Amino acid sequence: MKAALLMDPALAPFVFGDDERARLGEIVEIDMTDAATSLADIVDPAHVELLVTGWGVAPIGAHDLDALPSLRAIVHWGGGIGFLDAAAAARGIRVASARAANAIPVAEFTLAMITLAAKDAFWASRRYCSEQRFIHREGELPDTGLYGTSVGIVGASSIGTLVIEKLADTDARVLLFDPYATEGTASRLGVELVTDLAELAGRSDILSIHAPETPATIGMISQSVLGALPDRATLINTARGRLVDQAALVAELQAGRLRAILDVTDPEVLEPGHPLYTLPNAFVTPHLAGSMGNELRRLGQAALAEVERYVAGLPFAHPMQP
Repeated sequence: MKAALLMDPALAPFVFGDDERARLGEIVEIDMTDAATSLADIVDPAHVELLVTGWGVAPIGAHDLDALPSLRAIVHWGGGIGFLDAAAAARGIRVASARAANAIPVAEFTLAMITLAAKDAFWASRRYCSEQRFIHREGELPDTGLYGTSVGIVGASSIGTLVIEKLADTDARVLLFDPYATEGTASRLGVELVTDLAELAGRSDILSIHAPETPATIGMISQSVLGALPDRATLINTARGRLVDQAALVAELQAGRLRAILDVTDPEVLEPGHPLYTLPNAFVTPHLAGSMGNELRRLGQAALAEVERYVAGLPFAHPMQP
């Protein structure tokens, strides 16, 4: 079975180690040393039955698929498959994604941020280093700790669900807003379903965003939603920067009313001198939550497992709809 690798070639050594490369070479005919970013660079595309794709792949449109008459499946070691035209489904092309694997580090990062936010760790550290004196914890930080803290989750996505599951081992109160979730979903996850986003914000000490970016979700964390958050509440965004009304958030931070932990902004990267870089109640990281470094191997192993399933004639474990 002929296969081809479409991705940023510089990432290949991080995603596929020696073991994964060797195993792929055993089960399909693929040149792991010749990763391409676009279909134009594939040798003999007419006989390619399987594409292994990843970050950096060029968009694959309906006309591009004409050059791949034998293509039957795509295994993407990234998360979303926005690069792939919906025409792939009409052609019966099966698609798998490593979205579930990529959700793991984001959920781990988010849980860490929730825990540190509840402990006032970032803000206490800055105060401690600035004032260089004894900090009386109970006297000056009386409301810290995750015990009994209300955590609002926006979106029961793969990542949002993982975060909820990790919070189950804590004593936090977890609330969920997701227009597609049902009471059954909430019961299974052990959370309270809140059907109004502003109400969720008003009841949350920490609000964590896990919705996808779609036309309907852009700006969903609006000025009114931010205004509903209690004083000293923390907004955590590991999803997409455009989901938040960033100007309204900056205004709330400048007023000293809220705190924010932002792994994503709009745009990425913020222009030099942007207030979010220096506001004392903002903690901004350069999109670290998703898979990076040695975590990329998890994505490669997830892709390999899907290729093995396809070659064995089994359905994908994590199918996606183009």
